[in-house]
Amino acid sequence: MSLIKSISGIRGTIGGKPGDGLTPIDAVLFTSAFTEWAKKNSGKENPKIVVGRDARISGEMIAGLVCNTLVGMGAHVIDVGLSTTPTVEFAVVNEQANAGIILTASHNPAQWNALKLLNHKGEFISAETGAEVLRIAAANDFNYAGIEALGTVTSIPNYIGIHISSILKLPLVNKDLISKAGFKIVVDGINSTGGTAVPELLRALGVGNITVLNGEPNGKFAHNPEPLPEHLTETSKEIVAKKADMGIVVDPDVDRLAFINEDGTMFGEEYTLVAIADYVLSHKKGNTVSNLSSTRALHDITLKHGGSYAAAAVGEVNVVMKMKETQAVIGGEGNGGIIYPDAHYGRDALVGIALFLSHLAEKKMSLTELKNQYPAYHMSKNKIDLNTGVNVDDLLSKIKDLHKKEKINTVDGVKIDFAEGWVHLRKSNTEPIIRIYSEGKSPEKANEYAELIKQNVKAILG
Repeated sequence: MSLIKSISGIRGTIGGKPGDGLTPIDAVLFTSAFTEWAKKNSGKENPKIVVGRDARISGEMIAGLVCNTLVGMGAHVIDVGLSTTPTVEFAVVNEQANAGIILTASHNPAQWNALKLLNHKGEFISAETGAEVLRIAAANDFNYAGIEALGTVTSIPNYIGIHISSILKLPLVNKDLISKAGFKIVVDGINSTGGTAVPELLRALGVGNITVLNGEPNGKFAHNPEPLPEHLTETSKEIVAKKADMGIVVDPDVDRLAFINEDGTMFGEEYTLVAIADYVLSHKKGNTVSNLSSTRALHDITLKHGGSYAAAAVGEVNVVMKMKETQAVIGGEGNGGIIYPDAHYGRDALVGIALFLSHLAEKKMSLTELKNQYPAYHMSKNKIDLNTGVNVDDLLSKIKDLHKKEKINTVDGVKIDFAEGWVHLRKSNTEPIIRIYSEGKSPEKANEYAELIKQNVKAILG
């Protein structure tokens, strides 16, 4: 069992003793603490808070606990039920709510769930806010409402439909062109809300030929829910068998987006953002942002369109902050997370699908042909186990000194930019390891960069 308390929320496995897993007591405790923060932040004794969940087996149970705790704290709840993370983010803004709670463990396996916490802008809370919520919880520094001040629950069951309607109104979403393209699409909904939300979006965009795999939102994930190539072999086979134009895959809460080519090969999660940025920048000049562990291809595409690229520390909160700072028109993360400010400041696979299909319909080419238009980079992801007591900050400082002739970024760990690639080292916050992400113009070059850093670490540690 495990309970992880981080700035963006509380994530844990279901069951066990309080404090060791995500138990009913933990759900009540942290909901209470977050509501107390929302009261103080909004200046309202009865704040309005949006709650939504993915289709995990534990979701209905956790949602009942959370919604009734909010009522007990005096909050007015907008319950959007089975939903997606971006839909809840959108709903917070659309309903002019004071905060939001999304019940999802994202790409984690079925035994996990989480309370992800949003501010009044529908964005994940900051590090400072997260620390304050944890302090309130640790000190039991909250008060429940008396009988005259109890909150209420208003249910809006199909907020996904409202969200989709807002997407269709975005100027760069070309419904007519998508409809005329006659796309044949296979969707893998991983037995969560993507199984209903993505087909509903596609139908609204005029796509008539849709095959849905794992579409029933019962939380019994048909395969590992992280949309990685090794988990999508059956989906790839179905695309080829159906002679489909493409496959669309999302994670359980629909904030990550991956495409599969017409021949069953992967378009590449890293290139989801690259392709969508290419489309957006071709119609709207501006800047882009991704995190330090994302492909250099976004930098190249941005410069091609006359914009500026900036890198942020890993994490959606950090990317959003950098996007606002640089007035970026598109941004996100290399795991298929698309953040499009014209919609809202959150990773949104539904917005990403609408923009990508508009791009593909405009280009009139296959996914393979589209992918071949972009700079070819290959990524390698590694880690190094560390003995207890190793001073990771000192280790990273010495790595930086070894490569001081290269371009160095220390916003988040150490990133070393070489002429034809890069290496990014970050310490883990949850286990004694260093993560090493590297990229080069070939798989061999990416591995070569990673191996160089591994040897550096071994030499420093003796």
